[in-house]
Amino acid sequence: MVGLGYVGVPLAQLAVARGLEVTGLDTSERIVTSLNSGASHIDDLSDDDIAEMVSGGFRASTDPAVVAAADTVVICVPTPLDPAGGPDLSMVRSAARSIGPHLTSGSLVVLESTTYPGTTDEVLRPILEELSGLSVGADLALAFSPERVDPGNSEFGIGNTPKVVGGTTPDCARRAEAFYAQLTTEVVVARGTREAEMSKLLENTYRQVNIALVNEMVRFSHELDIDFWDVIRLARTKPFGFQAFYPGPGVGGHCIPIDPNYLSHRVAEQLGYPFRFVELAQEINSGMPRYVAQRIQSLLNDRALPVNGSSVLLLGVTYKPDIADQRESPAIPLAQVLLGMGARVSYADPHVSDWLVEGAVRAEDPVAAAADADITVLLQQHRAFDIEALTGAARCLFDLRGVAAGPRVERL
Repeated sequence: MVGLGYVGVPLAQLAVARGLEVTGLDTSERIVTSLNSGASHIDDLSDDDIAEMVSGGFRASTDPAVVAAADTVVICVPTPLDPAGGPDLSMVRSAARSIGPHLTSGSLVVLESTTYPGTTDEVLRPILEELSGLSVGADLALAFSPERVDPGNSEFGIGNTPKVVGGTTPDCARRAEAFYAQLTTEVVVARGTREAEMSKLLENTYRQVNIALVNEMVRFSHELDIDFWDVIRLARTKPFGFQAFYPGPGVGGHCIPIDPNYLSHRVAEQLGYPFRFVELAQEINSGMPRYVAQRIQSLLNDRALPVNGSSVLLLGVTYKPDIADQRESPAIPLAQVLLGMGARVSYADPHVSDWLVEGAVRAEDPVAAAADADITVLLQQHRAFDIEALTGAARCLFDLRGVAAGPRVERL
């Protein structure tokens, strides 16, 4: 497993549990040392889980030479955006350059990192063939299989989520299918690598666009004095043709704010025109933190309080409930806007002891902090939060998740 993050480690754990001999490769000495000592650095696995992996034979290393002993190499490295907002495949290229010289004839290489259609064949393949001296399709099998890891999801994991695979040749696809059949309950074979790459982007673009839809609708519903949360409750009673999405302060995590941009960039680069749905959805979702700040300003103004100097408590600053992951969390730009307006910002989150926002102060007791704050904002509904107690304590509770009710509660 190349890349020992939130995708690579759970996949390695499952492979060990299925009786495979697994080695992990990462550039971080800290992560490698931590894993070999039985300590976890991701939300979904405990220290006991990692210790069980190690006792089952798992070892992590920073030495790419370990690849030479592997029948299958799975690349699970991050694919963020570059400073200009385009795809950053530097870690994919770096991983390819690391493993290429150590590949042996008959090896299977699978890319799981989310990326634009064509990456496996146009970016990864040339590097592997040049550095290994092996030919894909003849000496080397190459495939793409999009990761479908949902951190914090206790119902669906790698083992019971269908696995999509696409090979550069039909034989490559068969090799990948056989590998993942050892791990998952269902393997779905794509026509090729591009179809498999595109499928992941469709999944996340679907979510981004629908979240943008409800985020825009909740804004004008507020202006029209319509309870949009009740609208969703009513619409979701339809047993066909509707799936409920919910508004919020924006979108976070690695997937939704980033992956659709890979597709829009590819469309613009290859075809010369914009992917307008993605660009509009991105504009709406990225504008939500500022909209939330404006609503906070309005709620304070109703009580004759200026934002400048008022105390604002943010509850839940991770990008989704019950995890510690802060990647692309909309709480970050929201806090920055509020601080820029002169607010005194504090936060309470049972999963975050050290937040990324300079100037925000950590509150140990969320209920006590809510009683002291001029306004409390529920950004993320962690199970550890006592919503009833928070509602009773807060002077004003701005609920962005539609779960609180009371005379001092205002919903998004």
